[in-house]
Order: sequence, then structure tokens, then C-alpha cells
Amino acid sequence: MRVGNEKERAFYAEEAARDGWTVRQLERQIGTMYYRRLLASRDKESVAAEIQTTEPARGIETIFKDPYVLEFLDLPANEHYYESDLEQALIDHLQKFLLELGRGFSFVARQKHFNIDGRHFYIDLVFYNYILKCFVLIDLKTGDLTHQDLGQMQMYVNYYTREMMNEGDRPPIGLLLCATKSDTLVRLTLPEENKQIYAAKYLDYLPTAEELKRELNLDDFEKLDV
Repeated sequence: MRVGNEKERAFYAEEAARDGWTVRQLERQIGTMYYRRLLASRDKESVAAEIQTTEPARGIETIFKDPYVLEFLDLPANEHYYESDLEQALIDHLQKFLLELGRGFSFVARQKHFNIDGRHFYIDLVFYNYILKCFVLIDLKTGDLTHQDLGQMQMYVNYYTREMMNEGDRPPIGLLLCATKSDTLVRLTLPEENKQIYAAKYLDYLPTAEELKRELNLDDFEKLDV
């Protein structure tokens, strides 16, 4: 592999062997800086330590990324499309989407319907993560994320917690995939001890290395000995 950093190269080799990546999948993960996006998650020190082990026991913070790169969807760049278009594209490319989500995800449902006192609700996508042992609820937003979106996801999470969890399950997690978001709004809307709801941007095209570097604020952690 043409990866200069020894630890980064070892990481890709281990992940490719464990998950059975094809050459094309491996090239894509390197090209979209999967290793660095993983390090850019909330718990950098934990991730840096975990990737040195043979079987990393990843926690929630290390599994979810920001941003997610969805260039494989072939959606029109810089053009408006509906959330239903985004959802259908993800279903059409489900295998590649699972690869971008990371390890342990299995597909459960789309437009999961539930009824509360005659009111109908639909969760865009539902997955189960066998590593975390919990449901993962995904809501898609093609615009800017609002506090109402976060509140709605909280309701979805509460419903799954009280009505859908099986014996041995951990509390469900909600992931809002959005075109743009304010980190400050997310932080102020969610409780400080939040461990169930996450918001992440998606990129519908393959960014350049410089664009990804700016997106991830790589300068903030490139100094780490990882």
C-alpha cells in the first residue's frame, strides 16, 4: 500500500483482512481517509489506543464518524434533491453504505412505521449493530439540521427504548445524517451526558484531500503520536 505512515498502513491491513475488503474497497477507504476520519471522532485518544490492539473493543464514540462520504451514490452535485431520493440511493447502494457506516452494521428496515395515539411516524432507516448490540436509527436531512430534528430523533430513540428493545440489547442510538449542521446547536440541544443521539454531515461527492483535511480539522490531531 502506498501509505507512508506505518501505523496507518497497519490499520488498513488489519481492517482489510478482518472485513474482507476488495482492492477497490480498500482503495476507497484510503482515498476517503477512513483512518483519519476515525481518529477525528470524539474520543481521539481512545481510538488511537484501540487501533493498536488485535481486536479493538470499540465504543460508541469510535464507531460513528463525521463526515460520512457518500460519493458512490452518484447524486447530482450542488443540486437540490429530496430526502426520499437520498434514501433510495442509499438502499440501491446498501453494500457500499454499510462499508461506509463501519463494522457490525446489519440492515433492518426502511421507513419503519409506528403509531402513537393515531399519529403516524416513519424512521428513514433502521440498522442493528452487533458490536454495540443495539438498534441504530438513521434520519436523513438534505438541509440544515434544526433543534426540531434533534427532538424528533429523541422521540424515536425513546420509542425504541421502551417498545422495541430485546433482552440483552443496549439502548438504541439515533444518527442524523444532514447536509449541514451547527455543532453549537447540537451541543446546546442535547443533554451534556448524551450518549444516544449523534449528528453527522454527509458529503455526496468525493472531496479532495485538502477539502477533507479542512472538514476534519486535521491540524488539530496530526500532532498526536498515532
